[in-house]
Amino acid sequence: MTESGLAIETRALTKKYGRITALDGIDLAVEAGSVFGMIGPNGAGKTTAMRLLLDIVRPTSGAASVLGSDPRTGGPALRRQIGFLPGELRLDARITGRALLNHFASISGPVAPGAMNAIADRLGLDLERRVRTLSKGNKQKLGIVQAFMHEPRLLVLDEPTSGLDPIVQQEFLAMVREASASGQTVFLSSHVLSEIQQAADAVAILRSGRVVTVSSVEKLRLTATRHVRAGFVGVTAAELHQALSGIPNLSGLAVVNGDGPTELTATVTGNIDPFVKAIARFTVADLSVEEPDLEESVLKLYGVDTDEASDEK
Repeated sequence: MTESGLAIETRALTKKYGRITALDGIDLAVEAGSVFGMIGPNGAGKTTAMRLLLDIVRPTSGAASVLGSDPRTGGPALRRQIGFLPGELRLDARITGRALLNHFASISGPVAPGAMNAIADRLGLDLERRVRTLSKGNKQKLGIVQAFMHEPRLLVLDEPTSGLDPIVQQEFLAMVREASASGQTVFLSSHVLSEIQQAADAVAILRSGRVVTVSSVEKLRLTATRHVRAGFVGVTAAELHQALSGIPNLSGLAVVNGDGPTELTATVTGNIDPFVKAIARFTVADLSVEEPDLEESVLKLYGVDTDEASDEK
């Protein structure tokens, strides 16, 4: 079914559990060598989609192709070409991290000499500690090592940065970009829009088991919603209102004069550069910009009520 150049393809892929439809006829096409992200609130169907691609669960209807094979018939030969990090990683072994990874290596296939240590070092993971003594973050690092260490053609990563500190998150994202540059395909899910923006080439937005849209990351950047808060010295509220009145993507502007700095709050949709240039003429005492919010910058963009979306979690 898969055309040349596609690592993953699904057509009308559906999964039902009794009366509950977890995945409702999704169509995806993931280019080989690309980083493809799935985003959506909890319960949107991201994990179900990955489990279907890996033949952990079987579809109710529809079809999928992974690396040119049907997951239902690909068997061990297909699975050895895939590195998988589940969203709910349960590791409670009494053995060391190194021993556990050696066990995984015996299943997944050859691991290049030094590869295991190199990835662990990048992530700051001590492989000599027993698995059951590791924190959630270190167990997540162990899961990342096992997914990457045999250099699979396809990486399937479900919420891969869960539990990682910001520095390790950035190192992980660098690993994703390097994997893509080397020709590996990365298929990852997240509910953090900024994470997808840093790593992915394209993204599918899921809601209630359906693909709302498939978009380039650049398009998402142009529609991201940011909440900004700033404090100014030596400027009045009227002057700020006048300076910002011509910015079309600015909404919810509120300016308060107090005993200290003049405080401004607003919402910027899309390109933040005009706002930054407009306030640059004044003395800025304080400035904060919140990370783009998934529900506001994506779901609301496509006509989804954010309160309704939160009920699906």
